[in-house]
Amino acid sequence: MFWLVAFLYGVSLFLHIAYLLTKKNSVGKAAAGILWGVVVVHAGMILFRTVEAQRAPFQTLYESLSWFAWSASITYLYVGRKWKDIYLPGIPVTILAMGASLYALLSRSPAVEPLSPPLQSWWFEYHVILAFLSYAVFVVSCSIEIVYLLIKPCLKKGKSSGYGLDLNNIEAFHRTSHKLVLFGFPLLTFGIFSGAAWANDAWGRYWSWDPKETWSLITWTVFAMYLHSMTIPKWQGNTASVFNILGFICMMMTFLGVNWLAKLLGIPSLHVYAV
Repeated sequence: MFWLVAFLYGVSLFLHIAYLLTKKNSVGKAAAGILWGVVVVHAGMILFRTVEAQRAPFQTLYESLSWFAWSASITYLYVGRKWKDIYLPGIPVTILAMGASLYALLSRSPAVEPLSPPLQSWWFEYHVILAFLSYAVFVVSCSIEIVYLLIKPCLKKGKSSGYGLDLNNIEAFHRTSHKLVLFGFPLLTFGIFSGAAWANDAWGRYWSWDPKETWSLITWTVFAMYLHSMTIPKWQGNTASVFNILGFICMMMTFLGVNWLAKLLGIPSLHVYAV
């Protein structure tokens, strides 16, 4: 079923790109409709996995990638309900959803295996839920930020975007990005605290400057800088946008990049079991 889910994410991505090229609202609605459908199918697959494994469905990298794709997609759809004929943020979201699904399918084992001892902690479940909720929110926030940076210059030149955005609504659209980080930042904060509690439960210490721990702190710091920059009028433009996008990059580094680097460079890490 996961192959079907990945395929449908790809169909939605194709339609979103078609919308980018044609500017036809009917195509954008079709792209969003397909994405709603795949989110429902994906939710059913995750529920089946939960029943089959008799545990939370995000305790291996295969499952985490699936959960990441689903949570980012459903967060985008939920946030986008209030938009009228705005579909461009769906392009980055569906790229990530399809990419995460294919990465899981092509490089990870779908087998339900016994959990390694560090994962046998209820703190781990709280940690992952909070972390992935913040990740999903940051994905949508960054997608909005990218669309804003691409469309705003055209509108300033007096050109019509043709994508449901104009000078009357683009700032309100952009403020959604800030609101999402305001919501996601506490989730990330509590995710880091619960991760420290899990580390103490699993390894006997709250913090060890493990590469993933360090990058989670870097991610937290960058988003804190973004929120601070939004309180300074002269930084609220491109400077804040750079911090938001940089925060997203650091988030992806925390989620996946650290695992690859630790394994590639032979850096000791308590999280390499997730590679």
